[in-house]
Amino acid sequence: MVSGSNTRNCKSATAASELRHAVAMLHNVSQPTPLRWTRLVFSIFVFYAASLRSVLALHRTPPADRLFARSFREMVNPGNTVRDRRENGFKNDIACSKKFSEVSLLKGGLKFFGANFFNDSKVREMVKGATEFNIPIFKANRKLVASVNGGLHDSSVLILELGQLIRTKQITSQELTRIFLKRLKRYNRALEAVVCYTEDLALKQAKKADDFLDQGIYLGPLHGIPYGLKDIISVPQYKTTWGSKTFQNQVLNIEAWVYKRLRSAGAVLVAKLVSGSLAYDDIWFGGRTRNPWNIEEFSTGSSAGPAASTSAGLVPFGSEMAGSITYPAARCGVTALCPTFGTVGRTGVMSISESLRYLPQDTFLIDTTKLTVGYLEDAEMEVVRVLASKGVNMVPFKLNYTVDSVQGILNFTLMDVDMLAHVDEWQRSGQDDVYEAQEQWPLELRRARMIPAVDYVQAQRARGKLIREIRESFTVNAFIGNATDWEKVCLGNLVGMPVIVVPTGFSNISNPPSGATWRRTTITTGIYAPPDHDHIALAFAMAYQSITNHHKQRPPIDNLGPNDSIPNPPTVTYPPRRMHP
Repeated sequence: MVSGSNTRNCKSATAASELRHAVAMLHNVSQPTPLRWTRLVFSIFVFYAASLRSVLALHRTPPADRLFARSFREMVNPGNTVRDRRENGFKNDIACSKKFSEVSLLKGGLKFFGANFFNDSKVREMVKGATEFNIPIFKANRKLVASVNGGLHDSSVLILELGQLIRTKQITSQELTRIFLKRLKRYNRALEAVVCYTEDLALKQAKKADDFLDQGIYLGPLHGIPYGLKDIISVPQYKTTWGSKTFQNQVLNIEAWVYKRLRSAGAVLVAKLVSGSLAYDDIWFGGRTRNPWNIEEFSTGSSAGPAASTSAGLVPFGSEMAGSITYPAARCGVTALCPTFGTVGRTGVMSISESLRYLPQDTFLIDTTKLTVGYLEDAEMEVVRVLASKGVNMVPFKLNYTVDSVQGILNFTLMDVDMLAHVDEWQRSGQDDVYEAQEQWPLELRRARMIPAVDYVQAQRARGKLIREIRESFTVNAFIGNATDWEKVCLGNLVGMPVIVVPTGFSNISNPPSGATWRRTTITTGIYAPPDHDHIALAFAMAYQSITNHHKQRPPIDNLGPNDSIPNPPTVTYPPRRMHP
Protein backbone atom coordinates (compact mmCIF):
# COMPACT_ATOMS: atom_id res chain seq x y z
CA MET A 1 0.00 0.00 0.00
CA VAL A 2 1.30 3.48 -0.87
CA SER A 3 1.14 6.01 1.96
CA GLY A 4 -0.25 9.51 1.54
CA SER A 5 3.22 11.09 1.63
CA ASN A 6 4.57 8.63 -0.94
CA THR A 7 1.59 9.37 -3.17
CA ARG A 8 2.32 13.09 -3.01
CA ASN A 9 6.01 12.46 -3.69
CA CYS A 10 5.17 10.43 -6.77
CA LYS A 11 2.87 13.15 -8.05
CA SER A 12 5.59 15.73 -7.45
CA ALA A 13 8.05 13.49 -9.27
CA THR A 14 5.69 13.27 -12.24
CA ALA A 15 5.39 17.07 -12.35
CA ALA A 16 9.15 17.45 -12.01
CA SER A 17 9.67 15.01 -14.85
CA GLU A 18 7.43 17.05 -17.11
CA LEU A 19 9.38 20.16 -16.14
CA ARG A 20 12.66 18.49 -17.08
CA HIS A 21 11.27 17.82 -20.54
CA ALA A 22 10.25 21.46 -20.91
CA VAL A 23 13.64 22.79 -19.77
CA ALA A 24 15.40 20.45 -22.18
CA MET A 25 13.24 21.72 -25.01
CA LEU A 26 14.19 25.33 -24.21
CA HIS A 27 17.92 24.53 -24.14
CA ASN A 28 17.69 22.68 -27.44
CA VAL A 29 16.35 25.80 -29.28
CA SER A 30 19.35 27.64 -30.82
CA GLN A 31 19.13 30.09 -33.74
CA PRO A 32 15.69 31.73 -34.11
CA THR A 33 14.64 30.56 -37.60
CA PRO A 34 10.83 30.61 -38.26
CA LEU A 35 10.61 26.91 -37.47
CA ARG A 36 12.71 27.38 -34.36
CA TRP A 37 10.61 30.43 -33.35
CA THR A 38 7.58 28.13 -33.43
CA ARG A 39 9.45 25.57 -31.40
CA LEU A 40 10.57 28.30 -28.95
CA VAL A 41 7.02 29.56 -28.40
CA PHE A 42 5.76 26.03 -27.93
CA SER A 43 8.64 25.22 -25.55
CA ILE A 44 7.94 28.33 -23.46
CA PHE A 45 4.29 27.33 -23.22
CA VAL A 46 5.20 23.79 -22.17
CA PHE A 47 7.78 25.13 -19.70
CA TYR A 48 5.33 27.44 -17.94
CA ALA A 49 2.59 24.80 -17.88
CA ALA A 50 4.99 22.27 -16.36
CA SER A 51 6.31 24.90 -13.94
CA LEU A 52 2.79 25.68 -12.77
CA ARG A 53 2.01 21.99 -12.37
CA SER A 54 5.20 21.41 -10.39
CA VAL A 55 4.62 24.41 -8.14
CA LEU A 56 1.07 23.31 -7.42
CA ALA A 57 2.24 19.78 -6.65
CA LEU A 58 4.88 21.13 -4.29
CA HIS A 59 2.40 23.52 -2.72
CA ARG A 60 0.08 20.64 -1.89
CA THR A 61 2.97 18.67 -0.40
CA PRO A 62 3.84 19.20 3.28
CA PRO A 63 7.29 20.84 3.87
CA ALA A 64 8.75 17.59 5.21
CA ASP A 65 7.85 15.80 1.97
CA ARG A 66 9.20 18.36 -0.52
CA LEU A 67 11.82 16.06 -1.88
CA PHE A 68 12.02 17.80 -5.22
CA ALA A 69 12.34 21.47 -4.18
CA ARG A 70 16.07 21.62 -4.81
CA SER A 71 15.69 19.80 -8.10
CA PHE A 72 13.13 22.41 -9.14
CA ARG A 73 15.50 25.31 -8.40
CA GLU A 74 18.38 23.63 -10.21
CA MET A 75 16.23 22.95 -13.25
CA VAL A 76 15.41 26.67 -13.56
CA ASN A 77 19.19 27.35 -13.59
CA PRO A 78 20.57 24.14 -15.02
CA GLY A 79 24.05 25.25 -16.10
CA ASN A 80 25.84 22.30 -17.70
CA THR A 81 23.86 19.53 -15.92
CA VAL A 82 20.64 19.50 -17.93
CA ARG A 83 21.31 16.39 -19.96
CA ASP A 84 22.63 14.43 -16.97
CA ARG A 85 19.75 15.54 -14.77
CA ARG A 86 17.25 14.66 -17.44
CA GLU A 87 18.63 11.12 -17.69
CA ASN A 88 18.87 10.68 -13.92
CA GLY A 89 15.44 12.18 -13.42
CA PHE A 90 13.87 9.65 -15.75
CA LYS A 91 15.44 6.80 -13.76
CA ASN A 92 14.34 8.24 -10.42
CA ASP A 93 10.76 8.59 -11.64
CA ILE A 94 10.41 5.03 -12.92
CA ALA A 95 9.34 3.45 -9.61
CA CYS A 96 6.62 6.01 -8.86
CA SER A 97 5.39 6.09 -12.44
CA LYS A 98 5.23 2.30 -12.54
CA LYS A 99 3.12 2.17 -9.38
CA PHE A 100 0.68 4.76 -10.66
CA SER A 101 0.45 3.26 -14.12
CA GLU A 102 -0.28 -0.16 -12.58
CA VAL A 103 -3.12 1.25 -10.49
CA SER A 104 -4.44 3.21 -13.48
CA LEU A 105 -4.46 0.10 -15.66
CA LEU A 106 -6.25 -1.94 -13.00
CA LYS A 107 -8.82 0.76 -12.37
CA GLY A 108 -9.33 0.94 -16.11
CA GLY A 109 -9.94 -2.80 -16.19
CA LEU A 110 -12.35 -2.65 -13.26
CA LYS A 111 -14.33 -0.06 -15.21
CA PHE A 112 -15.36 -2.79 -17.64
CA PHE A 113 -16.80 -4.72 -14.69
CA GLY A 114 -18.74 -1.65 -13.58
CA ALA A 115 -16.51 -1.57 -10.50
CA ASN A 116 -14.52 1.67 -10.93
CA PHE A 117 -15.49 2.95 -7.48
CA PHE A 118 -12.44 1.68 -5.54
CA ASN A 119 -9.70 4.10 -4.50
CA ASP A 120 -6.01 3.41 -5.18
CA SER A 121 -5.24 1.81 -1.83
CA LYS A 122 -8.17 -0.60 -2.15
CA VAL A 123 -7.09 -1.54 -5.67
CA ARG A 124 -3.61 -2.40 -4.40
CA GLU A 125 -5.19 -4.43 -1.61
CA MET A 126 -7.29 -6.31 -4.18
CA VAL A 127 -4.21 -7.07 -6.27
CA LYS A 128 -2.43 -8.52 -3.25
CA GLY A 129 -5.43 -10.69 -2.34
CA ALA A 130 -5.91 -11.93 -5.90
CA THR A 131 -2.23 -12.79 -6.21
CA GLU A 132 -2.01 -14.65 -2.90
CA PHE A 133 -5.42 -16.34 -2.82
CA ASN A 134 -7.51 -16.22 -6.00
CA ILE A 135 -5.00 -17.21 -8.65
CA PRO A 136 -3.65 -20.37 -6.91
CA ILE A 137 -7.24 -21.60 -6.47
CA PHE A 138 -8.09 -20.80 -10.09
CA LYS A 139 -5.10 -22.85 -11.24
CA ALA A 140 -5.98 -25.79 -8.99
CA ASN A 141 -9.60 -25.89 -10.21
CA ARG A 142 -8.59 -25.54 -13.86
CA LYS A 143 -6.11 -28.40 -13.50
CA LEU A 144 -8.77 -30.53 -11.83
CA VAL A 145 -11.80 -30.06 -14.12
CA ALA A 146 -10.79 -27.89 -17.09
CA SER A 147 -7.85 -29.76 -18.57
CA VAL A 148 -10.08 -31.31 -21.26
CA ASN A 149 -12.25 -29.23 -23.57
CA GLY A 150 -15.94 -29.87 -24.13
CA GLY A 151 -17.11 -30.11 -20.51
CA LEU A 152 -17.96 -33.79 -20.96
CA HIS A 153 -16.97 -34.62 -17.37
CA ASP A 154 -17.48 -32.99 -13.93
CA SER A 155 -20.60 -30.94 -14.75
CA SER A 156 -21.55 -28.57 -12.72
CA VAL A 157 -32.94 -32.70 25.86
CA LEU A 158 -33.85 -29.54 27.92
CA ILE A 159 -36.82 -28.76 25.69
CA LEU A 160 -38.40 -32.16 26.37
CA GLU A 161 -38.07 -31.67 30.13
CA LEU A 162 -39.58 -28.18 30.04
CA GLY A 163 -42.29 -29.34 27.64
CA GLN A 164 -43.29 -32.04 30.08
CA LEU A 165 -43.55 -29.47 32.89
CA ILE A 166 -45.82 -27.29 30.74
CA ARG A 167 -47.91 -30.20 29.48
CA THR A 168 -48.55 -31.43 33.03
CA LYS A 169 -49.21 -27.83 34.15
CA GLN A 170 -46.43 -27.85 36.75
CA ILE A 171 -45.46 -24.49 35.29
CA THR A 172 -47.17 -22.17 32.82
CA SER A 173 -45.62 -20.84 29.64
CA GLN A 174 -45.99 -17.30 30.99
CA GLU A 175 -44.03 -18.18 34.13
CA LEU A 176 -41.33 -19.92 32.13
CA THR A 177 -41.11 -17.01 29.70
CA ARG A 178 -40.58 -14.50 32.52
CA ILE A 179 -37.81 -16.70 33.96
CA PHE A 180 -35.90 -16.74 30.68
CA LEU A 181 -36.42 -13.03 30.04
CA LYS A 182 -35.02 -12.35 33.50
CA ARG A 183 -31.99 -14.55 32.83
CA LEU A 184 -31.37 -12.93 29.44
CA LYS A 185 -31.40 -9.44 30.94
CA ARG A 186 -29.23 -10.48 33.87
CA TYR A 187 -26.43 -12.17 31.92
CA ASN A 188 -26.46 -10.20 28.70
CA ARG A 189 -24.30 -7.48 30.24
CA ALA A 190 -21.50 -10.02 30.49
CA LEU A 191 -22.15 -12.06 27.34
CA GLU A 192 -23.25 -9.32 24.88
CA ALA A 193 -25.48 -11.92 23.22
CA VAL A 194 -28.83 -10.12 22.77
CA VAL A 195 -29.71 -7.60 20.07
CA CYS A 196 -33.24 -6.88 21.30
CA TYR A 197 -35.88 -8.38 23.57
CA THR A 198 -39.31 -9.29 22.20
CA GLU A 199 -40.96 -9.17 25.61
CA ASP A 200 -44.42 -7.94 24.57
CA LEU A 201 -44.65 -10.51 21.79
CA ALA A 202 -43.31 -13.25 24.08
CA LEU A 203 -45.88 -12.65 26.83
CA LYS A 204 -48.66 -12.55 24.24
CA GLN A 205 -47.53 -15.84 22.68
CA ALA A 206 -47.05 -17.44 26.13
CA LYS A 207 -50.59 -16.50 27.17
CA LYS A 208 -51.94 -17.99 23.94
CA ALA A 209 -50.04 -21.22 24.64
CA ASP A 210 -51.50 -21.40 28.15
CA ASP A 211 -55.00 -20.69 26.84
CA PHE A 212 -54.69 -23.50 24.28
CA LEU A 213 -53.60 -25.91 26.98
CA ASP A 214 -56.60 -24.91 29.14
CA GLN A 215 -58.80 -25.78 26.14
CA GLY A 216 -57.15 -29.20 25.84
CA ILE A 217 -55.08 -28.25 22.75
CA TYR A 218 -51.46 -29.40 22.88
CA LEU A 219 -49.32 -28.44 19.87
CA GLY A 220 -46.33 -30.67 20.58
CA PRO A 221 -42.98 -30.62 22.39
CA LEU A 222 -42.34 -26.93 21.62
CA HIS A 223 -45.70 -25.81 23.03
CA GLY A 224 -45.03 -22.80 25.28
CA ILE A 225 -41.24 -23.16 25.15
CA PRO A 226 -39.25 -19.87 25.05
CA TYR A 227 -36.53 -19.51 22.42
CA GLY A 228 -34.37 -16.89 20.73
CA LEU A 229 -33.87 -16.29 17.01
CA LYS A 230 -30.56 -15.40 15.46
CA ASP A 231 -30.76 -11.84 14.19
CA ILE A 232 -30.48 -12.74 10.52
CA ILE A 233 -34.04 -14.16 10.73
CA SER A 234 -36.77 -11.60 10.16
CA VAL A 235 -39.74 -11.07 12.46
CA PRO A 236 -42.30 -8.31 11.67
CA GLN A 237 -42.13 -5.12 13.79
CA TYR A 238 -38.76 -6.06 15.28
CA LYS A 239 -35.28 -5.11 14.14
CA THR A 240 -33.35 -7.50 11.94
CA THR A 241 -29.91 -5.92 12.05
CA TRP A 242 -27.72 -8.73 10.63
CA GLY A 243 -25.30 -7.59 13.36
CA SER A 244 -24.15 -4.70 11.19
CA LYS A 245 -23.82 -1.02 12.00
CA THR A 246 -25.11 -0.26 8.52
CA PHE A 247 -28.41 -2.09 9.19
CA GLN A 248 -28.79 -1.62 12.95
CA ASN A 249 -32.16 0.18 12.54
CA GLN A 250 -33.52 -2.13 9.82
CA VAL A 251 -37.05 -3.51 10.32
CA LEU A 252 -38.20 -6.13 7.80
CA ASN A 253 -41.93 -6.79 7.85
CA ILE A 254 -41.38 -10.32 6.61
CA GLU A 255 -42.26 -13.48 8.51
CA ALA A 256 -39.37 -15.87 8.05
CA TRP A 257 -40.41 -19.42 7.21
CA VAL A 258 -38.70 -20.82 10.28
CA TYR A 259 -40.39 -18.24 12.54
CA LYS A 260 -43.78 -19.24 11.14
CA ARG A 261 -43.09 -22.90 11.80
CA LEU A 262 -41.96 -22.28 15.37
CA ARG A 263 -44.95 -20.04 16.06
CA SER A 264 -47.35 -22.66 14.69
CA ALA A 265 -45.69 -25.23 16.99
CA GLY A 266 -46.50 -22.99 19.97
CA ALA A 267 -42.94 -21.79 20.69
CA VAL A 268 -42.46 -18.39 22.36
CA LEU A 269 -39.96 -15.88 20.94
CA VAL A 270 -38.21 -14.00 23.77
CA ALA A 271 -35.29 -12.28 21.98
CA LYS A 272 -33.34 -11.66 18.79
CA LEU A 273 -29.84 -12.99 19.44
CA VAL A 274 -26.51 -11.75 18.12
CA SER A 275 -25.16 -12.66 14.72
CA GLY A 276 -21.63 -11.56 13.92
CA SER A 277 -21.76 -8.62 11.51
CA LEU A 278 -23.24 -9.84 8.21
CA ALA A 279 -23.02 -13.40 9.56
CA TYR A 280 -19.26 -13.34 10.11
CA ASP A 281 -17.64 -14.28 13.43
CA ASP A 282 -18.63 -12.76 16.82
CA ILE A 283 -18.03 -9.02 16.33
CA TRP A 284 -21.22 -6.99 15.93
CA PHE A 285 -22.23 -3.33 16.17
CA GLY A 286 -22.96 -3.63 19.90
CA GLY A 287 -19.71 -5.32 20.95
CA ARG A 288 -18.32 -8.84 20.87
CA THR A 289 -20.05 -11.92 22.27
CA ARG A 290 -18.28 -13.97 24.95
CA ASN A 291 -18.00 -17.64 25.84
CA PRO A 292 -19.85 -18.40 29.11
CA TRP A 293 -17.44 -21.22 29.95
CA ASN A 294 -14.50 -18.81 29.86
CA ILE A 295 -15.79 -15.26 29.96
CA GLU A 296 -12.35 -13.92 29.05
CA GLU A 297 -12.54 -15.36 25.54
CA PHE A 298 -15.01 -14.80 22.72
CA SER A 299 -17.67 -17.17 21.40
CA THR A 300 -16.66 -17.17 17.68
CA GLY A 301 -19.54 -17.07 15.22
CA SER A 302 -21.50 -16.22 13.40
CA SER A 303 -24.17 -17.80 15.64
CA ALA A 304 -22.49 -16.09 18.58
CA GLY A 305 -25.62 -15.11 20.50
CA PRO A 306 -27.42 -18.45 20.14
CA ALA A 307 -24.36 -20.47 21.20
CA ALA A 308 -23.53 -18.28 24.21
CA SER A 309 -27.18 -18.10 25.29
CA THR A 310 -27.70 -21.84 25.01
CA SER A 311 -24.54 -22.51 26.98
CA ALA A 312 -25.76 -20.20 29.74
CA GLY A 313 -29.24 -21.75 29.72
CA LEU A 314 -31.02 -18.95 27.84
CA VAL A 315 -32.64 -21.02 25.00
CA PRO A 316 -31.47 -19.94 21.51
CA PHE A 317 -31.72 -20.83 17.84
CA GLY A 318 -28.92 -20.82 15.23
CA SER A 319 -28.01 -21.19 11.57
CA GLU A 320 -25.03 -22.58 9.65
CA MET A 321 -22.83 -21.49 6.78
CA ALA A 322 -19.12 -22.25 6.78
CA GLY A 323 -18.92 -22.99 10.49
CA SER A 324 -21.50 -20.53 11.79
CA ILE A 325 -23.01 -23.23 14.01
CA THR A 326 -20.11 -25.62 14.47
CA TYR A 327 -17.48 -23.14 15.66
CA PRO A 328 -19.50 -21.32 18.38
CA ALA A 329 -21.14 -24.60 19.46
CA ALA A 330 -17.71 -26.16 19.97
CA ARG A 331 -16.32 -23.09 21.73
CA CYS A 332 -19.31 -22.71 24.08
CA GLY A 333 -19.85 -26.46 24.63
CA VAL A 334 -23.37 -26.93 23.30
CA THR A 335 -25.07 -29.55 21.14
CA ALA A 336 -25.89 -28.22 17.67
CA LEU A 337 -27.07 -29.69 14.38
CA CYS A 338 -26.09 -28.51 10.92
CA PRO A 339 -28.66 -30.30 8.72
CA THR A 340 -28.62 -31.29 5.09
CA PHE A 341 -28.93 -28.26 2.83
CA GLY A 342 -32.53 -27.61 1.76
CA THR A 343 -34.14 -29.43 4.69
CA VAL A 344 -35.36 -26.18 6.26
CA GLY A 345 -36.88 -23.23 4.40
CA ARG A 346 -34.74 -20.05 4.18
CA THR A 347 -37.36 -17.43 3.31
CA GLY A 348 -36.82 -14.33 5.43
CA VAL A 349 -33.26 -15.28 6.37
CA MET A 350 -30.27 -13.15 5.34
CA SER A 351 -28.46 -15.04 2.61
CA ILE A 352 -24.70 -15.22 2.07
CA SER A 353 -24.80 -18.07 -0.42
CA GLU A 354 -27.71 -19.63 -2.28
CA SER A 355 -26.30 -23.09 -1.67
CA LEU A 356 -24.52 -22.93 1.69
CA ARG A 357 -27.01 -21.61 4.29
CA TYR A 358 -28.45 -24.01 6.84
CA LEU A 359 -30.94 -23.90 9.69
CA PRO A 360 -31.61 -26.53 12.40
CA GLN A 361 -34.40 -29.05 11.86
CA ASP A 362 -36.66 -31.44 13.78
CA THR A 363 -35.44 -34.74 15.28
CA PHE A 364 -36.53 -38.40 15.31
CA LEU A 365 -35.24 -41.80 16.45
CA ILE A 366 -33.59 -44.83 14.79
CA ASP A 367 -32.18 -48.20 15.91
CA THR A 368 -28.43 -47.50 16.12
CA THR A 369 -27.41 -51.10 16.85
CA LYS A 370 -28.03 -52.04 13.22
CA LEU A 371 -25.70 -49.37 11.85
CA THR A 372 -21.93 -48.94 11.35
CA VAL A 373 -20.05 -45.81 12.43
CA GLY A 374 -16.55 -44.94 11.29
CA TYR A 375 -14.11 -42.84 13.27
CA LEU A 376 -11.36 -40.62 11.88
CA GLU A 377 -7.90 -40.17 13.38
CA ASP A 378 -8.99 -36.92 15.10
CA ALA A 379 -12.18 -38.37 16.64
CA GLU A 380 -12.76 -38.13 20.40
CA MET A 381 -12.25 -41.73 21.47
CA GLU A 382 -14.62 -41.41 24.43
CA VAL A 383 -17.47 -41.16 21.91
CA VAL A 384 -16.19 -44.26 20.11
CA ARG A 385 -16.09 -46.24 23.36
CA VAL A 386 -19.54 -45.09 24.51
CA LEU A 387 -21.24 -45.90 21.20
CA ALA A 388 -19.51 -49.29 21.10
CA SER A 389 -20.90 -49.99 24.58
CA LYS A 390 -24.38 -49.21 23.18
CA GLY A 391 -23.98 -51.96 20.59
CA VAL A 392 -22.93 -49.78 17.63
CA ASN A 393 -20.45 -51.32 15.17
CA MET A 394 -17.41 -48.99 15.29
CA VAL A 395 -14.69 -49.17 12.58
CA PRO A 396 -11.69 -47.01 11.58
CA PHE A 397 -12.56 -44.78 8.61
CA LYS A 398 -11.07 -42.31 6.16
CA LEU A 399 -12.72 -40.09 3.56
CA ASN A 400 -11.12 -40.36 0.12
CA TYR A 401 -11.32 -37.55 -2.44
CA THR A 402 -8.95 -36.05 -5.00
CA VAL A 403 -10.10 -32.42 -4.87
CA ASP A 404 -7.25 -30.60 -3.11
CA SER A 405 -8.76 -27.09 -3.23
CA VAL A 406 -11.75 -27.71 -0.92
CA GLN A 407 -11.04 -24.70 1.28
CA GLY A 408 -10.36 -22.47 -1.69
CA ILE A 409 -13.55 -23.49 -3.49
CA LEU A 410 -15.61 -22.43 -0.48
CA ASN A 411 -13.58 -19.43 0.71
CA PHE A 412 -12.43 -17.58 -2.33
CA THR A 413 -15.04 -18.42 -4.92
CA LEU A 414 -18.48 -19.72 -3.98
CA MET A 415 -19.01 -18.10 -0.59
CA ASP A 416 -17.41 -14.73 -1.28
CA VAL A 417 -18.89 -14.31 -4.75
CA ASP A 418 -22.36 -15.32 -3.57
CA MET A 419 -22.10 -12.97 -0.61
CA LEU A 420 -20.98 -10.10 -2.84
CA ALA A 421 -24.00 -10.64 -5.07
CA HIS A 422 -26.20 -10.05 -2.02
CA VAL A 423 -24.39 -6.91 -0.81
CA ASP A 424 -23.30 -5.42 -4.13
CA GLU A 425 -24.82 -1.98 -3.44
CA TRP A 426 -23.36 -2.01 0.08
CA GLN A 427 -19.87 -2.23 -1.40
CA ARG A 428 -20.49 0.13 -4.33
CA SER A 429 -21.78 2.87 -2.04
CA GLY A 430 -18.76 2.60 0.27
CA GLN A 431 -20.75 1.35 3.28
CA ASP A 432 -18.15 -1.37 3.79
CA ASP A 433 -15.83 1.37 5.10
CA VAL A 434 -17.82 1.44 8.39
CA TYR A 435 -17.92 -2.35 8.80
CA GLU A 436 -17.02 -3.49 12.32
CA ALA A 437 -13.93 -5.53 11.34
CA GLN A 438 -12.18 -4.37 8.17
CA GLU A 439 -10.03 -7.51 7.86
CA GLN A 440 -13.16 -9.65 7.43
CA TRP A 441 -15.90 -9.09 4.81
CA PRO A 442 -14.57 -5.82 3.29
CA LEU A 443 -11.19 -7.38 2.48
CA GLU A 444 -12.64 -10.64 1.16
CA LEU A 445 -15.40 -9.08 -0.92
CA ARG A 446 -13.04 -6.68 -2.69
CA ARG A 447 -10.98 -9.69 -3.67
CA ALA A 448 -14.16 -11.46 -4.82
CA ARG A 449 -14.82 -8.61 -7.24
CA MET A 450 -11.86 -9.91 -9.27
CA ILE A 451 -13.07 -13.52 -9.67
CA PRO A 452 -13.98 -14.15 -13.34
CA ALA A 453 -17.25 -15.89 -14.21
CA VAL A 454 -15.35 -18.71 -15.91
CA ASP A 455 -13.40 -19.54 -12.76
CA TYR A 456 -16.58 -19.35 -10.69
CA VAL A 457 -18.09 -22.02 -12.96
CA GLN A 458 -14.91 -24.10 -12.74
CA ALA A 459 -15.21 -23.98 -8.95
CA GLN A 460 -18.78 -25.25 -9.23
CA ARG A 461 -17.59 -28.09 -11.46
CA ALA A 462 -14.86 -28.97 -8.95
CA ARG A 463 -17.55 -28.95 -6.28
CA GLY A 464 -19.63 -31.39 -8.33
CA LYS A 465 -16.66 -33.73 -8.59
CA LEU A 466 -16.12 -33.45 -4.82
CA ILE A 467 -19.77 -34.33 -4.11
CA ARG A 468 -19.57 -37.48 -6.23
CA GLU A 469 -16.30 -38.59 -4.62
CA ILE A 470 -17.63 -38.10 -1.08
CA ARG A 471 -20.78 -40.06 -1.86
CA GLU A 472 -18.71 -42.94 -3.23
CA SER A 473 -16.37 -42.78 -0.21
CA PHE A 474 -19.22 -42.84 2.33
CA THR A 475 -19.12 -46.60 3.02
CA VAL A 476 -20.42 -46.26 6.62
CA ASN A 477 -23.70 -44.96 8.01
CA ALA A 478 -21.96 -42.11 9.84
CA PHE A 479 -18.49 -41.11 10.98
CA ILE A 480 -16.96 -39.23 13.92
CA GLY A 481 -14.32 -36.51 13.61
CA ASN A 482 -13.21 -33.05 14.67
CA ALA A 483 -16.14 -30.67 14.06
CA THR A 484 -14.01 -27.52 13.88
CA ASP A 485 -11.35 -28.75 11.46
CA TRP A 486 -11.61 -26.13 8.71
CA GLU A 487 -11.22 -28.65 5.90
CA LYS A 488 -14.19 -30.65 7.24
CA VAL A 489 -16.26 -27.50 7.77
CA CYS A 490 -15.71 -26.52 4.12
CA LEU A 491 -16.30 -30.09 2.98
CA GLY A 492 -19.59 -30.37 4.88
CA ASN A 493 -20.89 -27.10 3.46
CA LEU A 494 -19.92 -27.88 -0.14
CA VAL A 495 -21.34 -31.40 -0.06
CA GLY A 496 -24.39 -30.55 2.09
CA MET A 497 -23.33 -33.10 4.68
CA PRO A 498 -25.15 -32.91 8.06
CA VAL A 499 -23.09 -32.83 11.24
CA ILE A 500 -24.07 -32.60 14.88
CA VAL A 501 -21.65 -31.15 17.43
CA VAL A 502 -21.70 -32.83 20.85
CA PRO A 503 -19.83 -31.83 24.04
CA THR A 504 -17.53 -34.61 25.23
CA GLY A 505 -15.77 -33.07 28.24
CA PHE A 506 -13.73 -30.18 29.59
CA SER A 507 -10.10 -29.25 30.12
CA ASN A 508 -8.32 -26.52 32.08
CA ILE A 509 -8.01 -23.10 30.48
CA SER A 510 -4.65 -21.86 29.26
CA ASN A 511 -2.70 -19.71 31.75
CA PRO A 512 -5.19 -20.06 34.63
CA PRO A 513 -5.00 -17.64 37.58
CA SER A 514 -2.88 -18.60 40.58
CA GLY A 515 -5.97 -19.40 42.66
CA ALA A 516 -8.72 -21.86 41.81
CA THR A 517 -10.99 -21.14 38.85
CA TRP A 518 -14.14 -22.84 37.57
CA ARG A 519 -13.58 -21.63 34.04
CA ARG A 520 -13.04 -24.42 31.51
CA THR A 521 -12.25 -25.11 27.88
CA THR A 522 -14.90 -27.28 26.29
CA ILE A 523 -14.09 -30.43 24.28
CA THR A 524 -16.43 -31.46 21.46
CA THR A 525 -16.61 -33.77 18.48
CA GLY A 526 -18.70 -34.01 15.33
CA ILE A 527 -20.94 -36.84 14.16
CA TYR A 528 -21.30 -36.69 10.36
CA ALA A 529 -23.91 -38.42 8.20
CA PRO A 530 -24.57 -38.59 4.43
CA PRO A 531 -26.80 -35.87 2.93
CA ASP A 532 -30.49 -36.34 3.78
CA HIS A 533 -29.61 -38.70 6.65
CA ASP A 534 -29.70 -36.13 9.44
CA HIS A 535 -31.73 -38.48 11.60
CA ILE A 536 -28.80 -40.91 11.74
CA ALA A 537 -26.41 -38.27 13.12
CA LEU A 538 -29.07 -37.22 15.63
CA ALA A 539 -29.70 -40.80 16.71
CA PHE A 540 -26.03 -41.41 17.48
CA ALA A 541 -25.80 -38.10 19.37
CA MET A 542 -28.82 -39.06 21.47
CA ALA A 543 -27.33 -42.51 22.12
CA TYR A 544 -24.09 -40.93 23.34
CA GLN A 545 -25.84 -38.34 25.51
CA SER A 546 -28.16 -40.93 27.04
CA ILE A 547 -25.30 -42.16 29.24
CA THR A 548 -23.14 -39.02 29.54
CA ASN A 549 -23.89 -35.66 31.13
CA HIS A 550 -21.44 -33.25 29.49
CA HIS A 551 -24.31 -31.52 27.67
CA LYS A 552 -26.09 -30.88 30.97
CA GLN A 553 -23.25 -28.89 32.55
CA ARG A 554 -23.68 -25.14 33.03
CA PRO A 555 -20.88 -22.54 32.86
CA PRO A 556 -19.64 -20.62 35.93
CA ILE A 557 -20.87 -17.17 34.93
CA ASP A 558 -22.07 -16.40 38.47
CA ASN A 559 -18.98 -17.70 40.27
CA LEU A 560 -15.67 -17.94 38.43
CA GLY A 561 -13.86 -19.37 41.44
CA PRO A 562 -12.61 -18.27 44.88
CA ASN A 563 -9.56 -16.36 43.57
CA ASP A 564 -10.56 -15.66 39.98
CA SER A 565 -11.63 -12.39 38.44
CA ILE A 566 -11.70 -11.06 34.89
CA PRO A 567 -9.89 -7.78 34.28
CA ASN A 568 -11.73 -5.17 32.29
CA PRO A 569 -10.74 -5.12 29.50
CA PRO A 570 -9.54 -8.74 29.40
CA THR A 571 -5.81 -9.37 29.15
CA VAL A 572 -6.37 -12.25 26.74
CA THR A 573 -7.80 -11.50 23.32
CA TYR A 574 -8.77 -13.98 20.65
CA PRO A 575 -8.61 -12.90 17.01
CA PRO A 576 -11.68 -13.53 14.86
CA ARG A 577 -11.84 -16.78 12.96
CA ARG A 578 -10.63 -16.10 9.43
CA MET A 579 -12.57 -17.48 6.50
CA HIS A 580 -9.51 -18.91 4.79
CA PRO A 581 -6.89 -21.55 5.65
